[in-house]
Order: sequence, then structure tokens, then C-alpha cells
Amino acid sequence: MTSVTPHLLLLMIGLGLGLTAGVVMHRADYCLAGMFRDFFLFRQHLMLRTLMLAILASMALFETARQAGLVPTYPFPLLGPPALTNVFGGILFGIGMVLAGGCVVGTLYKLGSGSIPSLIAFAGLLLGSALYAEMHPWWAEITRRCILLPGSITLPQALGLPPPVLLGPLILVGGMCLALWGRNQGWHRSTMAAGYLQPWLAGLLLALLGTLSLVLIGMPLGITTSYAKLAAMIEALPLPEHVARTAYFQAMPLTMVNPLTGLTLRGGGGPDLDGIALVQFPVIIGIVLGAGGSALSLGEWRPRFRLPPRQYLSAFVGGVLLALASRMTPACNVWHLLGGIPVLALQSLLFFVGLLPGAWLGGRILTTVVLKTR
Repeated sequence: MTSVTPHLLLLMIGLGLGLTAGVVMHRADYCLAGMFRDFFLFRQHLMLRTLMLAILASMALFETARQAGLVPTYPFPLLGPPALTNVFGGILFGIGMVLAGGCVVGTLYKLGSGSIPSLIAFAGLLLGSALYAEMHPWWAEITRRCILLPGSITLPQALGLPPPVLLGPLILVGGMCLALWGRNQGWHRSTMAAGYLQPWLAGLLLALLGTLSLVLIGMPLGITTSYAKLAAMIEALPLPEHVARTAYFQAMPLTMVNPLTGLTLRGGGGPDLDGIALVQFPVIIGIVLGAGGSALSLGEWRPRFRLPPRQYLSAFVGGVLLALASRMTPACNVWHLLGGIPVLALQSLLFFVGLLPGAWLGGRILTTVVLKTR
């Protein structure tokens, strides 16, 4: 019997996480971009409450895993000290996700279910990632000058407190608020759609998937560096020497030991099939296939073409902005909201501060420019 190699095992885990996430997000239409957009445009807040539930569940699960000794690296890799640029990146990301009709993860599950605008947004994400690589040295210097607390990554570190001292009260108070809101306003979304997954359950399942990723891979779910990697692979076809000279594509920000296999993972945004590709590519493929399979099983898969040109342009521009913001922040809303905030990462808290006005501004642009009827 042939044993499973560490590389194959990590590929299988990533694919499994992605497939499950794709099905869950498609069945619940769990779009983080839509949550913020609909709150600012229509004052609908049920989905945001399910996001808060997912964050609190992730807090509890992450800390439980850490206390059980299942998280050897804490805070986890790819988190850095807070900087004012995290706020700017959050603003830009908020605008981009509303214009694109989805975040970097939402774009994938909608693409899998047949959305042509999401395919256009995906192309914008690749272009934006390539554009960021050209401006990386300049932006990295600005970020270095804007660092606020060089020696701290999380709020407990900055305050010199054990994580449970802050996490415990937050989980308790947050849970009480959610229980009160649930009693007064309910959690159930009425729908006649076949196979529909209630958003509160989707939030809990995504929190569980993030925890499994943290324990099995060593990091929560995250995929944005792979957009840059894909862009580098495409750019390297006609311009291999330029890619080889580009500082961002040569950087290797990830160096970690996988807790499950002991395999050392190194990687960055360059075109190589490295540790980043090993843990992120299967998740990307899985989300697309999972959502596609879910849509096919429900008889819902169909390409949707008939949209005004302005909406296609909005999707493309939104994708470009998403990619730029994901590198400038760095990382995306799924990483920060369901990965960083549960450990009170300062980068993630600042990103969220910027995300709110960015989503509001994106909604204004959407209604006054993109969807303008006259």
C-alpha cells in the first residue's frame, strides 16, 4: 500500500476545505460583500449578524485549539504589525468588493455557479495583482513608515495580556447580544429555494472550516497571494526577465512548518509552485468546483450574460481594486474577518475600520453611477 506523501496530503486537505466552502457559500449565498452592501443600501442586517456569529465562533474555536496545543505558531504566519495603510487598504477593498459584486472568495463561488460578471472580476483581480507588483517597493516603504506598534501583532500582545482575558468577555458579551437579537428578530430567512442553507448555519460551518485550516495547515483560510502568483505565471510567459527582476515576485514572506506533516512551507507571490501554491491553489479550485457542483445538483448552473456594459465594467474595475487592496492591506476580508479578528490581530481590526466606509462609498458609486438609469 502506497503511503500518502505530505505534499499530497496537504493538497487533499486544501481541496476538501475548498469544496466544502464552495458548497456552503453557494447554498447560503454567503457573500461578505453583499452583507455590507445590503446593510448600507437597504438597512438589512440579518447577514451581518450571521457574520458576527461566525467571528465569535471562530474566536472560541481558535482559542480552544490554541489552549489544546493544536496551534504551534501563534499568532499565525503572514500577520504583521499594524499600520495606517491597513485602514486605507480596507477602504479600497470595501469599494472594490461592492463594485465587483463579491470579494476575492465570493467571486470564486459565484464564478463556479456560472456568473460571467464574476469571471470578469476574476480577470480584474489578476490584472490588479500584476499592477501591485510594480508598485510594491514604493508601497512597502510607505507601510514601513506608517507602522504604529512595531513589536505587536495582536491586541493582547500590545496590552501585555493573555489572550483569554480579552477574548473571554468579548465572546460572552457578543454571544449575549446575538441571543437577544435572535430572540427579537430571529435567525431564519424565509425562502422557497431548494437546497437553501440558512446563513447562520453557513457562518458556523465557515468558522469550523477556518479552524480546521488553522489546525491542519497552520493558517486560517486565505487565497489572495495566489492571485498574484497566477498573475506572475501569466506575465512570465511573454516577460520572464521582467518577472525575475520584480522585487515582489521574488519575495518569500511565508516560512512555516506545517503542524500536521512537519513539512517546511516557503512561498510568496512569484510564479513558482511553492508552499503558497501548495496550500492555496487547491482551496481556490475547490471553491469553484464545490459551488459549480452545488449549482448543477440544484439545476441552477447557467451562464448569465445579459447585463448592461456598465455592470461588466464595474465588475472589472472592482476586481482590480480588490487585488490592489488585498496586497496593500495586505490580505482579504475573509482572512481578516474570519481569521485575524478572532485572534484580535491589529492589522485586521484596522482593516475593518476602513472596510465600513469603503463599503458605504462603494454602495454610493454603485447606485449613482453603475446602476444609474438616466
